[in-house]
Amino acid sequence: MRLSSLLAVFRPALPLILGLSLGCSLSLLMVSWTQGDADDSCGEELGNVGLFVGGHRGDRADSRDGAGNEDFTPRIVPYHKDPNKPHKKVLRTRYIHSELGIKEHLLVGVLTSRATLNTLAVAVNRTVAHRFHRTFFFTGLRSAKLPHGMTVVAHGDDRPVWLMYETVRHLHRHHGNEYDWFLLAQDDTYLQADRLAQLVGHLSSGRDLYLGRAEEFIGGEEKARYCHGGYGYLLSQSLLGKLQPHLDTCRNDILSVRPDEWLGRCIIDYLGLTCLEVYQEMRYQYFELGKNADPEREDSPQFRNALAVHPVSEPSLMYRLHKRFSQMELEWTYQQIEQLQMQINNLSHLTPEGKAGTTWPIGITAPFKPKTRFEVINWEYFTEDHVYSCLESAPKCELRGADRADVSAVLEMAVERLNARYQPQLRFRKRRLLNGYRRFDPTRGMEYVLDLVLEAYTQKGHSQVLGRRVNLLRPLSSIEIIPMPYVTEATRVQVILPVTAPEQDYVGNFLDTYVTNTLDTRDNVLLTFLFIYDPFDAQRVSQTDVFAGLKAMISEVEKRYGDVKIPWISVKTEVPSQVKLMDIISKKHPVDTLFFLAGPWTEINGDFLNRCRMNAISSWQVFFPVHFQEFSPSVASREQPQSSSAFAFDPLRDGHFDRQVFDEACFYNADYMTARTKMAADILDNEELLESMDVYDIFVRYSGLHVFRAVEPALVQKYVRRACNPRFSEDIYHRCVLSNLEGLASRSHLSMALFEQEQANST
Repeated sequence: MRLSSLLAVFRPALPLILGLSLGCSLSLLMVSWTQGDADDSCGEELGNVGLFVGGHRGDRADSRDGAGNEDFTPRIVPYHKDPNKPHKKVLRTRYIHSELGIKEHLLVGVLTSRATLNTLAVAVNRTVAHRFHRTFFFTGLRSAKLPHGMTVVAHGDDRPVWLMYETVRHLHRHHGNEYDWFLLAQDDTYLQADRLAQLVGHLSSGRDLYLGRAEEFIGGEEKARYCHGGYGYLLSQSLLGKLQPHLDTCRNDILSVRPDEWLGRCIIDYLGLTCLEVYQEMRYQYFELGKNADPEREDSPQFRNALAVHPVSEPSLMYRLHKRFSQMELEWTYQQIEQLQMQINNLSHLTPEGKAGTTWPIGITAPFKPKTRFEVINWEYFTEDHVYSCLESAPKCELRGADRADVSAVLEMAVERLNARYQPQLRFRKRRLLNGYRRFDPTRGMEYVLDLVLEAYTQKGHSQVLGRRVNLLRPLSSIEIIPMPYVTEATRVQVILPVTAPEQDYVGNFLDTYVTNTLDTRDNVLLTFLFIYDPFDAQRVSQTDVFAGLKAMISEVEKRYGDVKIPWISVKTEVPSQVKLMDIISKKHPVDTLFFLAGPWTEINGDFLNRCRMNAISSWQVFFPVHFQEFSPSVASREQPQSSSAFAFDPLRDGHFDRQVFDEACFYNADYMTARTKMAADILDNEELLESMDVYDIFVRYSGLHVFRAVEPALVQKYVRRACNPRFSEDIYHRCVLSNLEGLASRSHLSMALFEQEQANST
């Protein structure tokens, strides 16, 4: 009786009890299956780590640590290098994107031929190729003269299917792991680079994707489609990798006249993929150009949104298409700017500053607001012919070069914007510029304030002279990273030091600095002396060598450092032309030598040598540093010592960057030999050309390389009055005289010296 009554009470809870029992049993079975017979590592690990609450261990801390409830203290394991094991150098990749596995999005391959390589392919290269990260032009047989600036790959066979087969193999073998997407197109196709880049940016390269204009096979019986080659098509990296093993079979088994049809058949038969025009709501849009179509009149949505336009029958049509699409992109950009400015203006009342906080132009960073008087940005006053802020505090100087072009462009733009704003009611013509002001604001760009005298014309022909103030801004555009070749700081530098007899007194300081900053630090630097004898000293060299003392100093350095050799070369000449001396040096060194032309007053240090290695790039760039020249101590330090511990570097007091001297240079021997070879034809007509030029002139005129000229704070020279040789060219002699005059002292020092002299004479 009692049992039945007890069961009646627990009967409603019986399913719950059975469910809990079954769940616990299954959980225990699962734990036993996953852990097996292994030790309870989870429990040990939890015991070792403990339960942290508020930075202290809980009650479950392992008693073996002896820490109890004490604070957790990390243990630092010291690194001990085993002297018996050889040091293993860690190899790092050149670029961080290689180490992180970051790939570029799109590589473009353009299929061309020998007949169209110099016409349509050149048009593709000039219009859109530079907008892609990399573009290759694939051809069967290339012409004898290749177009400049194009990467052409010739496969040696003009058959269309063979060209397609070799192109796909080349892309996979050489670039399969570098890019996510591959675009193949013909040279009679105009491509929209920005839109294609935007399309592949929204697609996953991990998918096997074959995207383009879908076409039916000949016969049209099957549902599968291939991508028409005239409009280009995209291949994902994963698809290209899976297609590679089947290319040889496709070449032998599939017969087709059209290369795009052959590739589509290969992809369908062995990968089971068909050409798609739409994938995940992303459409590959194209436009078929009519036979006598005029790009200027095309305005349909299909044309405006096209990624590819085909067929382009001639290069001039390619350029017209590029002009039309550039105009549309520019119009769209201006519309976007206007819409954004309207949105900013409409929302400005919600900001803490309200409408008053809106700056002109809308959307551009507000002008810099200085907090102290030392942060005020000065305005430069200019007219159409002169600017009233010059170097060395000159009150007035003539507008030249880039400054004149800048002022002319700003005046032209001001009148153009006024006419665009007030036409057709008024039309303006500039008569003259009354006042002009400009300043560079690092936060937004170059600002201009122009006071213009304008002649305004109405629609009825009436005119009137007006004076108006115009504000303009040349904003800073987006920063662009310019790709540069890879260089390292491990390159050996070959220092060349030409020395004449009057200059050898300064070589002792040069040699001491060289020993301290290169030999003692084991820097990868070599030194070669070039002793320049005049004819008189050369005849007496067996009796009295003018460089005997200097050679003795070199021998002492070689004895102090047993593994160091400092060679010297003796040259006899009346006119020590820099080019003639460099010709001698160049023949005695390998073509991959990095030269640094120094002077007896140069003070070499590690910082400059590293910048020499980084700024001189073989077949790309040469470096001509502007050294810092100290002023004459007798003039610049009349009241205080030349060097002051309170001011380590003060250009106004200590010196200036000597822009008149081009003696120091960093360049590779191969680049000099190439430029010198191009100069050979001009020397035949004018033998005196070598004496009228220096190495800087040769690189500027004959090399075609980037000539990088920049100030170098680490290259400091003591004051010295140079001996200017009148037998050099007028330009070189004039620069030498100017260097001596400007290096004497600053204008303030010279004026103070004149003032003191007048005071002394008056008393």
